[in-house]
Amino acid sequence: MLKVLDHLEEWLIAFLMGAATLVIFGAVVHRYASGIPWPPLQDWLLTINMSWAQELCIFMFVWMCKFGAAYGVRTGIHVGVDLLVNRLPADWRRKGILVALTCGTAFTGIIGTLGLRFVWEDGMHYAVFTALGLATGDLPLGPTTQDLDWPTWIIYSAVPLGSYLMCFRFMQVMWGFVRTGELPHHDSARVEGLSDVDHTFDSIAAPGVAK
Repeated sequence: MLKVLDHLEEWLIAFLMGAATLVIFGAVVHRYASGIPWPPLQDWLLTINMSWAQELCIFMFVWMCKFGAAYGVRTGIHVGVDLLVNRLPADWRRKGILVALTCGTAFTGIIGTLGLRFVWEDGMHYAVFTALGLATGDLPLGPTTQDLDWPTWIIYSAVPLGSYLMCFRFMQVMWGFVRTGELPHHDSARVEGLSDVDHTFDSIAAPGVAK
């Protein structure tokens, strides 16, 4: 189950990064190509509305950052200042790390809860009641985004979802540390998915070079 969650997390981040890059590239090409003084091309490009591209990219980067932060906790790639902790005796070092992980868990849990409350009041309440066929009464429909006209509660859902996932990752790291005494550590020389590939110089030696 955790492997599935890990892959979903990675796929979502990769998709958002790739999609945002393509949208930005398309918008830039469209903007510059629209200035080419060739009437057939220019008239056709001006009929294409790309005003939504910037807003969409901002939303995708927000989602990417929230879930990327959770990924960073799981893999240990977040920057940390551990000079003082590493100078402590082993027992105190263990306690200091547990305190830090507990604070991270509590903080992200609080942010997730506050974010969920905000999203619920921003229009999610109305959307859920409408989907279930319940009376909405005086519940507000909620605002929408300026260019895409999407409900803002969907965009802001990145805050509770990403924060709760990050909270879960902190608890996961804490449990692993209690069991093994080890923290996730990112190896900058290792590429995910290529750990079993031999990257020695001998394996890529030019033809004709003696091994």
